[in-house]
Amino acid sequence: MTRIIGVIPARFGSTRFEGKPLAPILGKPMLQWVVEGARKSTLLSDLIVATDDNRILRLAQSLGVSAIITESNLPTGSDRVWKAIEFLSCDGVINIQGDEPLVTSKQIDTLALALAEDNGIEMVTLGRPITSMDELNNPNMAKILVNKESRAIYFSRFPVPYSRNKPGKNEYSCLKHIGFYGYTKAFLKKYCDEPPSMIEKGEGLEQLRALWLGAEIKVVLDKTFESWSVDTPEDVIRVEKLLKERDHK
Repeated sequence: MTRIIGVIPARFGSTRFEGKPLAPILGKPMLQWVVEGARKSTLLSDLIVATDDNRILRLAQSLGVSAIITESNLPTGSDRVWKAIEFLSCDGVINIQGDEPLVTSKQIDTLALALAEDNGIEMVTLGRPITSMDELNNPNMAKILVNKESRAIYFSRFPVPYSRNKPGKNEYSCLKHIGFYGYTKAFLKKYCDEPPSMIEKGEGLEQLRALWLGAEIKVVLDKTFESWSVDTPEDVIRVEKLLKERDHK
């Protein structure tokens, strides 16, 4: 795999936080934080912003990044990523979430390397250990069950698997899902040719469409990355605190 493109899906509309790619975080639009983290990658051949809004398009272009307008009503970020690379020549694609301003090149290159090195794998993603019962029970935090080969068995917003025994310290059976993805171009086409599946709709998790299609999803463990997606204006306060702490380390 020689050519891997990074795509940042950045939709303007959001039920809980409209226009969030443009929201200021420590004086910079959120999209700028994502672009600055992604462009330090050493393994991406190109970086593209896929949006449905001309304001976001102009911001991306002002940052020196290629950008494309896509439809507003696409069902998932993965479908938006496909529209950005459908007619481009590449072997693989990294989906870099536009609402993850804490992203660094490490997460992107980890996914790109896993995709490039593991022949036969159609999709890769990241996970980290769960550190508390609050995380385990948080429905806004997706969890992953993996097998002994670090392949995803299932993703859920619920604590999985159900157990009658309370887990002790560091004894959680699942991982926190960090929502960046890598796909082969061939698999992303296959994924986007299918409508959202019932399990995907039920959990509200797009990666379940891939499992429904029978894909093997490799899960790479990242023990240090503190992912925090911006879903509400209140999340900006949390992210600003984390960015300040990161800068002082």
